[in-house]
Amino acid sequence: MRPKIKRNICTERIAKSSLFKPNGIPASELIKVNIEMDEFEAVRLVDIEGLSQQDAALQMQVSRQTFANILKKARFKISSSLINGNALVLPDELVASLDEGKTI
Repeated sequence: MRPKIKRNICTERIAKSSLFKPNGIPASELIKVNIEMDEFEAVRLVDIEGLSQQDAALQMQVSRQTFANILKKARFKISSSLINGNALVLPDELVASLDEGKTI
């Protein structure tokens, strides 16, 4: 497997939760799907910030094709978690600590 190239990713802790799961089912009973930092950033740039894939790829310092592959993988993980009732786990680096007092 090829090593990952360095990508420019927002380091601000922006997520309020580290795990999203169906109500009423303990997390220990669910399949956990991990979303990577670059996948989360790709979704944030395109779906939340409203950037084009080309502009988002430039911001992450990757090719447009690499960005499209990252985004496709992220969207698959998110949609399959919702449809199949899996738990979606975010990287710890993204989760805002309650001690930091940041609001989004």
